[in-house]
Amino acid sequence: MRFFTKANYPFLEWRKRAYALTALLLLLGVGAMVLNSAQGRRWLNYGIDFLGGTEVQLSFTHPTSVEKIRAAAAQGGANDWEIVQFGKSNDYMARMRSFGQETGSDATVKVQQVLGHTFKYKTDYTVARVEAVGPKAGADLQRNALIAILLSFVTTALYLAMRFEWRFGVAAVIATAHDILITLGFLALTRTEINLGTVAAVLTIVGYSLHDTIVVFDRIREDLGKPRAGRSFIQILDKAINETLPRTVLTASTVLATLLALLLFGGPVIRDFAMVLFLGITIGTFSSIFVASPALYEIERRWPREDSKSPVRSKPASRRVESAV
Repeated sequence: MRFFTKANYPFLEWRKRAYALTALLLLLGVGAMVLNSAQGRRWLNYGIDFLGGTEVQLSFTHPTSVEKIRAAAAQGGANDWEIVQFGKSNDYMARMRSFGQETGSDATVKVQQVLGHTFKYKTDYTVARVEAVGPKAGADLQRNALIAILLSFVTTALYLAMRFEWRFGVAAVIATAHDILITLGFLALTRTEINLGTVAAVLTIVGYSLHDTIVVFDRIREDLGKPRAGRSFIQILDKAINETLPRTVLTASTVLATLLALLLFGGPVIRDFAMVLFLGITIGTFSSIFVASPALYEIERRWPREDSKSPVRSKPASRRVESAV
């Protein structure tokens, strides 16, 4: 069974609706970041990977609750601990940013002192794992993550400029920046914690989105090299998107099905990672159809090549003539 084998959708005619949807999503994301800052919080919810601190995994011998552990920590003078359930039903993670030490043994002693009013160490709970990150390491990670994303933009633009034209490189960077900004806006809106796993997910989204965009651009380049026979630039773009639509839809569907399984059954350890990837790949698929090629069209319209100045503003693409299979 094959899908969209005879698709003929006028995607470029729908670009203004896509612009409106993109603007709405960007406004929601920026609004969430501004609201977070106005409430005295960071615009994104950075984890200890970026801010520095200590993360202690506690395994309890009897059923308890986040509220009970948080109350015990507050009684011991640790009101700033973040307590979350982790892994099995009796496993919890205590994240603390006030610990200055970076050694696991010191953190274990501190946990015993804080929880000692309510829980007995080794009788009620044990410390299964301790991880500590210093503030300087966190700042280095922030800088390195930003450098990695910017380098991906620069190398992509250079590659597409050399293999295709500079117009393709700029359009691909616009589409990828669109994916990252909307994903960050979603993370700000949901207060999802930003850690190394989140950065890995964002970089994966960058790679996936660029690959999807390059497939469409490669088909556009092939069509531009053929006799146009009266076809406008818009019609060439629509033809390329429709021809690659089966591959785009099937690839995205299989990847999203896998991520959905991880999201539902992967457990809390990888839930945020799977959620960011699921969202980012959905946005990346949208942008490869409704952002990258329209961006290329807008660039071509403003700075047309010598051999295509007249066809750019010719008649628009025809309406869909055959429905998807």
